[in-house]
Amino acid sequence: MSLEKNKAVVRREVDFWNGHDADKAGEVYAADYVGHEPGGFHDGTLEQVTESARAIFVAFPDMHLTADFIIAEGDMVVKRWTVHGTHKGELMGIPPTGKKIVVTGCNVFRIVGDKIAECWASTDMLGMLQQLGVIPQMGG
Repeated sequence: MSLEKNKAVVRREVDFWNGHDADKAGEVYAADYVGHEPGGFHDGTLEQVTESARAIFVAFPDMHLTADFIIAEGDMVVKRWTVHGTHKGELMGIPPTGKKIVVTGCNVFRIVGDKIAECWASTDMLGMLQQLGVIPQMGG
């Protein structure tokens, strides 16, 4: 596939997250998807990403993801992103706080055909947990 087509796959992934319909994960992620983000939302299989999406959509019903930039090289696409949302549902055992969050991250996707086959993800989980008040802010 061309670089532009690979970038279009990642733009569809952004639309998936902003569409808040976890059942559509298979339209973007391959059936044999492998995610690499220990303790994160993109770790594991297609089924695990689908379950993570369900949890995120409940926890942050107003969640909106923006692709800050998308860069492609061969079958790899990098997306730097920012997400905004309000914590209105339980997430990872954390009861709703009503707090607004802004979280950033970076994903490196491997595209096969017209789907995401693999992802290496880095999400600012510490920052998110600090914004939710679960972990104290650092500094002095």
